[in-house]
Amino acid sequence: MLMASDRPTVDQFAAATGWRIKPEGACKGEVCVPLSPDVVTDGFVNLDMVAERLGMGVARDTDNELVAVGPASTGGRALSTTEAPDLELPDFNGESFRLSSLRGTKVVLVAWAPY
Repeated sequence: MLMASDRPTVDQFAAATGWRIKPEGACKGEVCVPLSPDVVTDGFVNLDMVAERLGMGVARDTDNELVAVGPASTGGRALSTTEAPDLELPDFNGESFRLSSLRGTKVVLVAWAPY
């Protein structure tokens, strides 16, 4: 989920993540996660505080002023970092390709599973 700000409004955060900030905490459907009262200041969400509480990964592209927020993991299955492991896979020509060869550049990995 991309956001154009490191300090989104409450409505921008809800639109991007599906989590609504309420007095009882961050809520999505029937699930509410308690938050510190200082998470929202003047209508703006402290993204780092909420992301940590919800187990969301956060990646920032400061050059383009974008912030990507990963899915919440209230079950403790969140990514511990936004740095990918060094994958090695065959390319379209069957040659070995290492993800680390792109170190220092921004990379988007798209994965799909049929289950």
